[in-house]
Parts: sequence; structure tokens; C-alpha cells
Amino acid sequence: MKKIHCLNPIAKCGTELFPAGYEMTDNVADADAVLVRSASMHDMELPENLLAVGRAGAGVNNIPLDSCAQKGIVVFNTPGANANGVKELVIAGMLMASRDIVGGIEWCKANAEDDNITKDTEKSKKAFAGCEIKGKKLGVIGLGAIGAEVANAATHLGMEVYGYDPYISINAAWRLSRNVKHITNADIIFQKCDYITIHVPLMDSTRGMINKEKLAIMKDGVVILNFSRDTLVNDDDMAAALDAGKVRYYVSDFPNPKVANMERVILLPHLGASTKESEDNCAVMAVKELTDYLENGNIKNSVNFPSCDMGICQTESRVAVLHMNIPNMIGQITAILAEQGMNISDMTNKSRDKYAYTLLDLEHKAEDSTIRKLRAIKGVLRVRVVK
Repeated sequence: MKKIHCLNPIAKCGTELFPAGYEMTDNVADADAVLVRSASMHDMELPENLLAVGRAGAGVNNIPLDSCAQKGIVVFNTPGANANGVKELVIAGMLMASRDIVGGIEWCKANAEDDNITKDTEKSKKAFAGCEIKGKKLGVIGLGAIGAEVANAATHLGMEVYGYDPYISINAAWRLSRNVKHITNADIIFQKCDYITIHVPLMDSTRGMINKEKLAIMKDGVVILNFSRDTLVNDDDMAAALDAGKVRYYVSDFPNPKVANMERVILLPHLGASTKESEDNCAVMAVKELTDYLENGNIKNSVNFPSCDMGICQTESRVAVLHMNIPNMIGQITAILAEQGMNISDMTNKSRDKYAYTLLDLEHKAEDSTIRKLRAIKGVLRVRVVK
């Protein structure tokens, strides 16, 4: 019986997909796999028996990726499952900033008791009129699942769209509309665009990427949208740019005390991927990833180990070895199997940065002594008998 623990509420349409032989547990110490959304795992003691973590969402800043990798725990995320929900909110953010919809609503509320509100409306509405987004330049930084959706939608709204992503994949490139101008230098977006939206992961290289140096080269009256991570934007520099009128509006999905007290900020309570549809999609995708790994040893959408797919095992046994990406690892693994008279019918080895993954289909079940010898190899993190 495989046991699954949820650190956050996970949509039932996902958890119901676990096949027979799985059960949900309230005790994380018993879990073979964990499902998580926003709960922080950094201070959590990782159980020795934990095999995998499924993040029902894209961001993984709440998960200690390297600590998991060192214990041979594969961490999955669900890229693209919430893309449409975030895309729709980004478009809504642009419209709210361009037409001052929020200001108009607040004026109506403030004047609700005014018997002359109908006449006064005609006098006051010019203050909230704003401009149209059609024909304006939008810069999209990061062309992954969400960025590509935003870029494509904006072209349909008549915007001139510039996209920047130095690491764009072939699949992502195919998803992009041919009307999106692919830019090789982000500074072009900063200099030319009326609206700028960022869709990149939080890393050392992207932390504070919107700062006073970049703000200085932007157009006066630019609108900046942040639906990725709050620390991609330097709050102090943004406050100064708003005060100076350099930035017309800052639209953020990440409340914090500094941003909440800035003028001309449209601040949302982290709603980007909170639609029922997005939560359902993420739950279904995460459960499918975990099930395929636990049942077959296949890895798809891991953030700390390489992708690997050998389908369903058709032989007597399948063994997975999670290890450091160092020389002679394959030679040591196959030598031990040869010593034990084990014939390999199929094998895949993949690597990703410091870590690697070897999946082996064997014609006979490996003895416990063989598994112990594999585990004893220096640099091996975990050996798992999948079948």
C-alpha cells in the first residue's frame, strides 16, 4: 500500500485518480509521496521513506530542492496547468491599469448617497477615462507556458508584443504566435514598451531584476505587471519610480507591507492560479506525475532530476538508481549486476546538473544483496525497486 500525504488541500478530482493500492495519510512520516501547494517545506524534516513531492503549481520556492535531491526525493511541478488562469488575470491587470477601473469603482462607492450622482458622473468620469491597450507595446519577459499565453492573447487584442526569453524551448517557441517579436536583449523591452509583464522563476540572477537601473531606461508612464514572484521587483526602487511618475501603475499579485502602502499600485491577494479550474488542472497533473513515477519510475516535469520515460515495465523487474552525476557511475552499476548474473534488457541514463538518474529493466528480480551493493556505491543517493 502506497501512502500519500497532502500538506495543503488538494482538489478531489486529482486525488481520486490514484489507483487501487494507494491511500491518503494524515501522518507525513508515513508518506511515500507528498502533495503540496503553498506550504513551506524548508523547516520540515524529510522522512527517510519519502520518494517524491508533487507541487500542484509551477513555483517551487517553498520546497528545499537540493535537500530533496540529496535524499533521492524527486520533486515535480505542474508547468502550464494554471497558465490560462494567470493569463486572464494579467490581461485584467492591464485593463485595470489602462482605464483606472479601480478608481472609477471607488468613486461610485464614495458617491453612492449623492442624489445627483447621475449628473456628477458625467463631470467626474474624465478622471478615470484612461487609454486603450490596442496599438500599445507590451513586453513579455519569460516565454514559458504563462508568458506565451499572455503574449498570444495580447496580439489578439491588437497590441504590439515583444517577447524575451534567452532559454526558450522549442516547444515554447512553437506555441508563440508569429506576431510576437522575439527580442534577444531585455533592455529593448525596457526602453520601448508601454506595458511590461514578467514571467520568470525566482533565482539569484532574476531577484530584483526590476530595479532603479532598469526603471531609469523605461518610458515615462510605463505600467509594470508582476504575477510571478514579488522579489523579482525591488520594492524601494519601485516606490521611488511611482512617486516620480516614471511608473504610472504597478500591478502586483503579491501583497507585502511596502507595496500595500504605495500609491498607484493595483494589488491583488495572490489570485493568479486560484481559480477552481487551475487548482483542478494542477491537482490532476501532479497526481499523474507522482503515479507514473511510483508505478513505473518515469520522471516528467521534475525540477531537481532529469526527465526519463521507459514506459511500462514489460520485464520481470525494474530498478531505479538516483545518483550524483559523476564519472564511472554506469560502469559500477552494470558491473555489480553482471557479478550477480543479472541481465539488463533495457536501460536509460539521464543527467541534470549535479544529479543523474538510471532506470534499468532486468530479466530477473534483483536480490536484496544486489540492491545493498548498488546502494553502497559512492555517489548513489537512492536505489528503488520499482517492480
